[in-house]
Amino acid sequence: MIQSYKKKPLLQEKYDTIIIGSGMGGLATAAILAKEGQKVLVLERHYTAGGFTHIFKRKGYEWDVGIHYIGEVQRENSILKKLFDYVSDGNLKWEDMGDVYDRIIIGDKHYDFVKGVKNFKEKMISYFPEEEQAIEAYVNMVFKAVKTSKNYYISKTMSSLTIALVGRFLKNPFYKYSDKTTYEVLRSLTNNEDLIKVLTGQYGDYGLPPKQSSFSMHASVARHYFNGGSFPIGGSSQIVKTIDPVIEAAGGTLLVSAEVDEIIIKNNTAIGVQMKNGKHILAKNIVSNAGIITTFNTLLPPRIVKKHNLNSHLKKVKPSVAHVSLYIGLKGSPETLNIPKTNYWVYPAKGDHDTCVENYLADLSQPFPVVYMSFPCAKDPDWKNRYPDKSSIDIITLVPYELFEKWEDSSWKKRGEDYEKIKEDIAQRLLKELYKQLPQVEGKIDCYELSTPLTTKHFVNYHKGEVYGLDHSPSRFRQSFLKPRTPIKNFYLTGQDIVTAGVGGALFSGVLTSMAITKKNVLKKI
Repeated sequence: MIQSYKKKPLLQEKYDTIIIGSGMGGLATAAILAKEGQKVLVLERHYTAGGFTHIFKRKGYEWDVGIHYIGEVQRENSILKKLFDYVSDGNLKWEDMGDVYDRIIIGDKHYDFVKGVKNFKEKMISYFPEEEQAIEAYVNMVFKAVKTSKNYYISKTMSSLTIALVGRFLKNPFYKYSDKTTYEVLRSLTNNEDLIKVLTGQYGDYGLPPKQSSFSMHASVARHYFNGGSFPIGGSSQIVKTIDPVIEAAGGTLLVSAEVDEIIIKNNTAIGVQMKNGKHILAKNIVSNAGIITTFNTLLPPRIVKKHNLNSHLKKVKPSVAHVSLYIGLKGSPETLNIPKTNYWVYPAKGDHDTCVENYLADLSQPFPVVYMSFPCAKDPDWKNRYPDKSSIDIITLVPYELFEKWEDSSWKKRGEDYEKIKEDIAQRLLKELYKQLPQVEGKIDCYELSTPLTTKHFVNYHKGEVYGLDHSPSRFRQSFLKPRTPIKNFYLTGQDIVTAGVGGALFSGVLTSMAITKKNVLKKI
């Protein structure tokens, strides 16, 4: 059964472009192509559109599954703000989170990340007065690294010939930073391990601790939030709600419960898709927003994968970290419960981030290496209109996929008692962490539900329930196949795998993919 995002659609015989997956990368690609006059069909296997931007409702509450805060949309002239305005016709509105966007909590100490570069530096210097030089040097290094990324990403849209001629001039300045780990760069600026632990306190935003992550990835996240964080007014479901009309205005359609079985390829050219129900839908271009691993392993015909040796590519990349998310509903408004807008990042008192992760993976009874707490009810000014006298909290931590692997062939909601017991144990541990930070909410919880990597796999179709697509290690940024064009004619990729983790990365991937398809400098237009 194929149904539309809103109503029963009349499917066209042929489309200009079919996009598989309605996450941010797919939606952005679709909206930009629609504005170029293309008739686009977006196919989503889940019953809700939006990928990690979707929400779910349960027991009279709602939770955002993937969007916790976005940077750079506060500045009118930022490229990200212009992009969001472009794909939503200016209808997507944002609420600023206030002065403190992230609070890094290490044991019983806390460190606030405040908005504004000057304020951020001053605040960090107030915590580490003897490290003033290192903090100044760190902020400068973040800006330098980010500056080199634009040419690197633009190079992904160029033909092989152009890349052969000018590729290294565009990429080499970026590699200077991306080839180093975050820890390596910070250690070159300071020996103060406490300062390093604090400055890398957002590593959960891209999933890899400092000794494993590429400094370019770290820099892009740190820079992204220097001017503060924002939240979509009305919740993250507004992203699909404001982009869908842009796709429809050009005669396009967004379909949910529409699972693609295989991409149809003739003479090494993508010509359409075969749906799970056997129906064929044809188009001039096919775009996969399903992630590289899923695309190569399940969507492309095996003979094509073999022909282009695509499996060898997959050996060069790893899926990113898996996670659990505890969704909590509380009785009482955010004001009466005194719930903050600021995100909390809670870390063990002892050990650097990498050691904490290692200890935990070796023995899951060890302290969680990171606990992230987000309070969407306090961030969204429209929440009180939709859910008076109620509040919501999301708590996230890392877990190895292997913990739940033996249930991977069972059905959602029917995985048995042992599975539920592990979930309950983790939920109770996370609640304990919450009460340490917000003791006033104890006794106010109305309901809670824990999602596991199998839930992520079920809904987002990621191979190991990973949250950020591919790992952001230094070697990942050296993989030249992570780009919109593929060796198959008229078949393209989009989404966070071709840029970087998160909604901003996925949004920008839509620009790159539409530039590769239309051969126009869409970025200039925006």
